[in-house]
Order: sequence, then C-alpha cells, then structure tokens
Amino acid sequence: MNPRSEEPTAGAAPVSGAGSTPGAGADGGPDTVVVVDFGAQYAQLIARRIREARVYSEIVPHDTPVEEILARRPTAIVLSGGPASVYAEGAPGIDDALVDSGVPTFGICYGFQAMAQALGGVVERTGSAEYGGTPLDLVGGDSTLFHGLPRHQSVWMSHGDTVTAAPPGFDVVARTAQTPVAAFEDPSRGLAGVQFHPEVLHTEHGQAVLEHFLYEIAGCRPQWTTANVIDEQVAAIRAQVGDKRAVCGLSGGVDSAVAAALVQQAIGERLTCVFVDHGLLRAGEAEQVERDFVEATGVALKVVDAADRFLEALAGVDDPEEKRRVIGREFIRVFEAAAREVVADAGAHGEDVEFLVQGTLYPDVVESGGGTGAANIKSHHNVGGLPDDLAFDLVEPLRTLFKDEVRAVGLELGLPEAIVWRQPFPGPGLAIRIVGAVDRERLELLRAADAIARDELTAAGLDREIWQCPVVLLAEVRSVGVQGDERTYGHPVVLRPVSSEDAMTADWTRIPYEVLARISTRITNEVPSVNRVTLDVTSKPPGTIEWE
Repeated sequence: MNPRSEEPTAGAAPVSGAGSTPGAGADGGPDTVVVVDFGAQYAQLIARRIREARVYSEIVPHDTPVEEILARRPTAIVLSGGPASVYAEGAPGIDDALVDSGVPTFGICYGFQAMAQALGGVVERTGSAEYGGTPLDLVGGDSTLFHGLPRHQSVWMSHGDTVTAAPPGFDVVARTAQTPVAAFEDPSRGLAGVQFHPEVLHTEHGQAVLEHFLYEIAGCRPQWTTANVIDEQVAAIRAQVGDKRAVCGLSGGVDSAVAAALVQQAIGERLTCVFVDHGLLRAGEAEQVERDFVEATGVALKVVDAADRFLEALAGVDDPEEKRRVIGREFIRVFEAAAREVVADAGAHGEDVEFLVQGTLYPDVVESGGGTGAANIKSHHNVGGLPDDLAFDLVEPLRTLFKDEVRAVGLELGLPEAIVWRQPFPGPGLAIRIVGAVDRERLELLRAADAIARDELTAAGLDREIWQCPVVLLAEVRSVGVQGDERTYGHPVVLRPVSSEDAMTADWTRIPYEVLARISTRITNEVPSVNRVTLDVTSKPPGTIEWE
C-alpha cells in the first residue's frame, strides 16, 4: 500500500479482523497498537497510517481506564493530538499507570506534551506558536526515530504550547526555530514523541518516522494482511451464526457487498441478500448488483422493485431533510416486508433467520462511540430501523475496517472491480442530487448526465484519483442557452469532483480541462433540457460533498 496516495493500492492493504480485538503477539497473533484519542481531528488518520505499516490499530477515547487499555494487550500505545492545553484546568492527562506499564508509547502533538509533563519535562506557552509547514532540524547523533532521514525536512505543526525541556533520560533529537524540543526519545524504555503530525501528507517523512517507532522502538511486526482478515472473519462469522440463517440489506455499494461476500463465504446458501431498488440509483447500478454480484458470489438475492412507491412518496417534496426522511421511512417498510418473506420462507423449511448482516465500518463505530460485539437491532438502527417484533442479532464483519481496507478484502474475495471501486454514493441516491422536487423526468435527466460524467472520467483513467464526482441537477433553476440556432431555457448541472481519504475533509479535484470540455459537450449535446454545465470548486469545509 502506498501510504501517501489518496486511494491506496489495494493489493498490499493491511486489514483488521472481525468484531473482536486481535491478540498483541504474545500468542503468535498480530500485534495491536492502541491510539488514545485526546480529541484530535487526525485520530482516525493516525490509526490508518499504522495499519498502512501493516500493524493493526484501534482507537479508544482518552478517558478509557488504563486497565481497559492494557487488557487489550497492546504491543504499543500512541497518544494523539488534541485541542486542549496540557496545563489548562480540566485538560485530559495521562495516568501514571499508563506510562509506567512498560508498553512502548509514542506521543504526537498534545500527546507529546502530555507525555513530557507526566514524565517530568516542561511544557510552556512561550508566545511562539507554529501552524502549517515548518522546517525541522535534527540534532545530536543518528536517532532511532529519524535514522536515515534528511537532517533538514519539512513537518506539519499545529500547536500553541511548547515543550521547552525534555523529561529526564530522554534525548532531544529534533528542533525548529521556535520549538527547542520538537522530538525526543528513550528507546531503552520504549518511549518517544514528536511535536509535529507525522500522520498528515504535509509532513515529508512522517510515515518513516512512525514506522521507525513501530518497528524499531516498539518491536511491532508488519504482519497484518488481507488474508488474515478473511480467515479470521470467516471463522468468527461461522462461530456467531452457527447453523442459523442470515439476511443482508444489499445496496450495491462496496461496504454491503464485501460484508455479504464474507458472510456468504462463511455460511454459503444460508445467507439471503435483499436488494431494494428505490429507483434513485445511477444508470446500470441495479443491473450490476443483480448480474455481477450474484455471478461473483453465487449469493441468493431477493430483488424488490419499489421505484414507483418511492416516486409517489417523494412527489412534491423539495426539502432535502424531508427527502431523506421519506426515503428512510419507505426503505424501512420495503425492507421489513422483504425480510418477513425471507423469514417466512425459511420457517417453512424448518430454519431460523436470526442475523442481519450490515456493512458498518470502523469510522462509523468510532464516531458513534460504539464498541465491539453483536448488538440487537431495533427501530433505531442504521439500516433505517426495523419494528420491535422483527429483531435480529447483527453480523458486522467490517466494523474494524476503513474504506480502503474494505476494498482490499473485496478484491481478495474476487468481487468485480466495478463494485469494489464504485464511488461512494449516498443512500438516498439521486434524490439528494436534485435541488428541488424529485420526479421521473428529472431523475432521467440527472441519470443521463451522471452516466456521461462517469464514462468520461473512466475513459480518462481518473476513477481512482477522484473520491467521487456527484453530478447535481438544479431543477428549480433555468438558464438561457443557444442550441441549434435557437434560444433555450434549460437546466444547469453542476460537476462536483472531490478527493478525500475519509470524507471528513475533502478538496475539489483538478480535472484536466480537456476532460471537463468533453463532459460538458456531451451533456449539453446528449441530455435534453440541459444547456449549461458548471464546476464546483469548493473544499470541505466550508462546503459539503453533497449539495443537499
């Protein structure tokens, strides 16, 4: 895996196991690194970078009791950055039992300062803050953290407080013009830290610094692979489901597809997938699910064509939040009916359907504060909710994975690349890419424009450089144009190409002008009633990826 690419190469992606925490290596299992989150905006990115070094990682909040952290048997601990000042009242600190535990520990930014303070160093507000790209100078001899790296390099800083004196026993190994202690280490005790952010792209040699800690100070082994996760997941699913049956709500996206493929490999024909076609998908997606996914996996698939029902429910609805509520409500009802049919059919054959498969990812778990293990699904769950009398235990084989890791597993399982590399697509579908009310005519216009944009981006080889490229129809806006020597009064569409790693932040993708020109020409020539194509060049923040 290329640790600095927007979409890492899937073949070498390190991935993690199902619902339970892997061993820390003492029993021969993969090593585990626990990232203690002090409120950093980059905590998930730290975990990703560790996994890109082929070492399993997971995130816990800073108030997690030390005994719970150590019970995970971590090979190493990483202390993240955070917005607080270490000497402010109520600022999160480090329990002495953690730094005295003997587990190798690496501090980043706030975690670096908290480590310094806990171990007897000095943290002060000197009046000299550093933000953004900052020149870093190595000091002293060849250090463990920086060995083989340039003596002068650029790092990404974001701090107001400064470590002015390292704790006793530590060697200061880097500094900047404003920060006398920008990195320190005590390899004999397995302790080290840096003031800058090694996890971000803007730090030139950040991944190398992180790997030097993991491999040379903490002794982690780069053993986390795609093969590991598939073997562990299949075994875990078989143990959980036993001889029962499971149902999966298949959306056509990579998350639910990979989750279903894993479960199907584990329990075979005892899995039934339900695909609700709400009529809001992009061109060819329903056919792709029915044809390509079934052909690749052999899974039993129940397709429900509910397009007319959704269009009727959406008639006249132009508020985006109301659209989401309507679509969610209708999806629940349709899925509920289909699931009941699956349950009834299984019951007629003397079988029980007790499990629901979902493609929940690790960022979802972290952001919701969830933990590991199965949960009982009720009306509030993220499939949209099911009635109280239709309860399933969840099977969530991807709940410890990031998106790029899910893609790696999908490729290893033999899923078609068209499914594995499918651009993220919102559950409410094209309905929230129409600014205004949704009807069949507007859906067809947007579907045609979207298909042209995707076709040209694929032809230009840009699919994996772009996180996604929503095409937005401004249905309530008309623009004047000239087509065929006649004045027209048509709809404008907006291209929204963005690049991102996790959708939490994003930047607009700089698509070559000639590609944009081909997209614009084809859309205005081939899509009736569209006479203008515009480009959205807003980052996130301040904008969002979707318009509605």
